[in-house]
Amino acid sequence: MPDENLSLGDLIDMQIRTSGPMSIAAYMGLCLTHPTRGYYRKADPLGAGGDFITAPEISQMFGEMIGGWIADLYLQMGSPARITLLELGPGRGTLMADALRVAGRVPGFSDALALALYETNPDLKAIQAERLKPFDPTFVSEPEDISDAPVIVVANEFFDALPIRQFVQRGGKWFERMVGLAEGRRTFGLSPTPYDGALLGPAFADAPEGAVAEIGLAARQFGERIGRVIGPRGGALLAIDYGYARSQPGETLQALARHRFADPLEVPGEADLTAHVDFEALGDALRMAGLSIAPLVPQGDFLTSLGITARCEALARANPAEAGALTGALRRLTHPDEMGVLFKAFCAASPGLKPAGF
Repeated sequence: MPDENLSLGDLIDMQIRTSGPMSIAAYMGLCLTHPTRGYYRKADPLGAGGDFITAPEISQMFGEMIGGWIADLYLQMGSPARITLLELGPGRGTLMADALRVAGRVPGFSDALALALYETNPDLKAIQAERLKPFDPTFVSEPEDISDAPVIVVANEFFDALPIRQFVQRGGKWFERMVGLAEGRRTFGLSPTPYDGALLGPAFADAPEGAVAEIGLAARQFGERIGRVIGPRGGALLAIDYGYARSQPGETLQALARHRFADPLEVPGEADLTAHVDFEALGDALRMAGLSIAPLVPQGDFLTSLGITARCEALARANPAEAGALTGALRRLTHPDEMGVLFKAFCAASPGLKPAGF
């Protein structure tokens, strides 16, 4: 049967039969970024008709707060004549459009701006290009492909989609969790060879029997790259995602399809696969480039400190018919029972900068 008639699941099963079980990182990589069948290579996954809704799609207020944050940082940097604004995984361009509507009010910012977008989904690229056309965006295939100007990097729900590895403690040793086949079905299992523990830090030293160590090696490596981008240029990274402040045992791999949780192994390429971000490990990677890491802040506190409540009130006064929807969006973005605590705001910045909200 020609490859073009095979599903991604068929291709993965063939690879397992040929080469043996694969790591979760390899499986996630295929599911999300396979050149023709990967989840992020296909149609727009966002919104009510997709698989999930991100904060920028909930309300314009989210992007507007980010715009204020960017503007404040630009002023702190001395209003440079050229500045690159790099967004990682820009979705539909909604966040950046809302952010630039605010940041563009700062004298000199629009003239200084070089907008760069890092995106792999061709359908989303087309949407981003149209929505952000007034800002003449450049699409980069690598984050390093930007000018030497100071840079501000924004990443909303980006690091959670990078592949992770998992290791399970058995009898005082660690074994990598793999994806294999049993009776013709994909299943999780353990490598028969103990892992040497090179990626495991002190947080896992006294882990009990059966504990899972989830290692976001790809996030660490990407963080190192972003650090090398920001370090010599000056600037900052703002990352907003769900995750935890300290490296710790636990497993968070999940699949989401049509706004419902799904089996990560069931339909490769048809569901979004994510894992919570280890912000401590990400911070360590960026610190290697000489950046300062701000204390992690819950999304609700971050947005509130930037003035989202006052913005909601102003919008409600100007649009009384929308007051209820605006209040609902505010709650969803900031309340502890919604996105307010689960999602965190993370910042790494050049020494001397004092990013707002942290």
